[in-house]
Amino acid sequence: MKPHTFYPDAGEEYARAVEYYADIAPELGSRFHDEIERLIREVRRRPERFFRFSPPAQRALAYKFPYSLVYLDEPDRVWIVAVMHAKRRPGYWRERLG
Repeated sequence: MKPHTFYPDAGEEYARAVEYYADIAPELGSRFHDEIERLIREVRRRPERFFRFSPPAQRALAYKFPYSLVYLDEPDRVWIVAVMHAKRRPGYWRERLG
């Protein structure tokens, strides 16, 4: 399993989304966190299996929430570029690729 790192803004997006769902209901925040952690494990285990939707970026969709991980499969790590809501500003994360 490859290690992973977050682009700083992606880590903040993740934390804000957990807080948002936890403010609705604590158990909802926990379920969101668990779903994203499951997705991170899947991406780390087999990063090549997910859709290459904006090369070189790939996207893994969450099952239970309208979020996805946008990441780059690098030789030594999985670099998570965004924890992206499905309905908000598509493509905003592209500037993070440099």
